[in-house]
Amino acid sequence: MGFRCALIVRPCADSYNAAMSDFNLTHHFLIAMPAMQEGFFAGTLTYICEHNENGALGIVVNRPITLTLGEMFDQINIPLHQPKLEKMPVHFGGPVQTERGFVLHDTPGNWQSTLRINDKLSLTTSRDILEAMGEGRGPRNVIITLGYAGWDQGQLEHEMTENTWLTVPASEHILFDLPPEERLPAAMALLGVDYVSLVENAGHA
Repeated sequence: MGFRCALIVRPCADSYNAAMSDFNLTHHFLIAMPAMQEGFFAGTLTYICEHNENGALGIVVNRPITLTLGEMFDQINIPLHQPKLEKMPVHFGGPVQTERGFVLHDTPGNWQSTLRINDKLSLTTSRDILEAMGEGRGPRNVIITLGYAGWDQGQLEHEMTENTWLTVPASEHILFDLPPEERLPAAMALLGVDYVSLVENAGHA
């Protein structure tokens, strides 16, 4: 599972609900409803990096895997001269292209392959950002994932109508200041909902 330069693929499909054409969840969290107890997205918090008429792209931000950043850098032969980064977890970002790395970060930079999300956040998939991180020249805040989550045209909109997800505007504090296990409850708190209570209620439904 190495980090390779990966062009960001924008999903596409033939069908699209025109009534939802102005529905944009870029820079929002998707909170998996407790009823979603199986599959890739059970218990996940997903950050939407892009949502437009062609579909949506996001990364799961609360599911660290056993691979650390230090181990990842060893695998791809990039020197890591920043001891504080060695134990940082790599995350499962979603079920698409799980062999490729994605870096969600603040601090704009001139990287080879970057999707600009807004004025503060970007998603970069090129090796040069990791090389910069290894030398201490990288972004201040990062979440690194293997894989991403993608939706075809109209697919996310359809899932929203089926109450598969809750959604709330994203918070950089939740993304970068909280440990992975606290991000989902904190996102729920933005909605004024206690996630534990929601899970318990779903279990008794």
